[in-house]
This record gives sequence, C-alpha cells and structure tokens, in this order.
Amino acid sequence: MQGDDAELTAAVTAAREGDEDAFRAVYRAVQPRLLGYVRTLVPDADAEDVASEAWFQIARDLDRFHGDADRFRGWTARIARNRALDHLRARGRRPAVGGDESELTGMPDGADTADEALEALGTGRTLALISQLPREQAEAVVLRVVVGLDASSAAEVLGKRAGAVRTAAHRGLRKLAELLDGTQMTEGVEITTPDQQVNQSLRVTGRAARTLRET
Repeated sequence: MQGDDAELTAAVTAAREGDEDAFRAVYRAVQPRLLGYVRTLVPDADAEDVASEAWFQIARDLDRFHGDADRFRGWTARIARNRALDHLRARGRRPAVGGDESELTGMPDGADTADEALEALGTGRTLALISQLPREQAEAVVLRVVVGLDASSAAEVLGKRAGAVRTAAHRGLRKLAELLDGTQMTEGVEITTPDQQVNQSLRVTGRAARTLRET
C-alpha cells in the first residue's frame, strides 16, 4: 500500500471511531477529486451542492463502511454518483449520452506512473475539456485517472463490466487528445508540423493510457 493510501486508510478508520480531526483529513484528501467527478455529471453551478449532499451521506453512513483507501474512494464515488443522478431526476434533466469513438491506438510504450497521468490531466483547462466528452467516457476517465480507481472498482461505481470501463476510458482519452489539439490551435500554440501536433496530444494522453492498461 502506498504512503498516501496508508494514511487515508488510517484516517478513515479513526473517523469511523468518531475522530473529527481524522474526518477532516479524509475530507481534504478526497473532496477535490470527488468534486471533479461530480462536475462530469451535473452542471458546474450545482456541483458543490451535490457534493455536499454526498458528504452528508458519507458522514451519516461511515460507521457501516469497511475497507481500505481504495474501497473508500469507490464507496464515496458511488454515493456521489447516486446523489448526482437524483439531483438530475428531480430537475427533469438527463445526463448527456454520446456515441462511440475510435479505439485508442498507437500509444508509445513506457512505464510512466499514475502520478504522471494525474499531472497530464490535472489542469483546470483539461478537466473542463473532460466535461465535453460523452458522459460514460468522461466518468470512466475521471474515475480511473483522477479519482484513482482501478477498473474493477470503477466498474462497481458505474454498474458496468471492468472491460467496458477500460474501453470507455481509452475512447475518452483518444477524444480528449483531439479536444486538446483543438484548444492548442485556437489559443495560438505554435506546432510547426502535423506530426508534432499529433505527438504532443499523444504525450498528454499516452501516460494515462499506459496507467489504465496496467490496472
């Protein structure tokens, strides 16, 4: 277990026993990425309220939770997803569902870490681009790369097979590369040849894709 995961596991255990400082530590560790996930499901103006509703349930039901940091992230993501879908249903909205995209192919080999994948997808601009993906792709990318769940845990959150989640995440990364290319062109980033443009987008998504293959 990695250091951060060990710390989160310990904090969750202490929070279950009523340690308020530990619960605050859990919140600080999980909330930023959980909020990012919620923003792929509901309008940005509603995301904070939905996340707050999720945390109310997390606090209420924490004594029923058993597991380590990985399972806790999956558990909180599932709660947040349910609250987001309830929010949309109450307002007569439906999450956008997009069509298929081409499979992710041609990624360079390597052994980059999950931290590098997070770095590639961690900017506010790129998270905004993720929200433009079809919903199932956006959810898969955020759960796998931003929240940090493995394919099996993400599949439990989404109610899908692990293989379907891997495919959606890979398709989302391919689409994300295309969106990144578009923003680079409109923002006046100088890329002198088409090959350089493609290579830059592949570097951004390739690290994340390799991480997804490993889990």
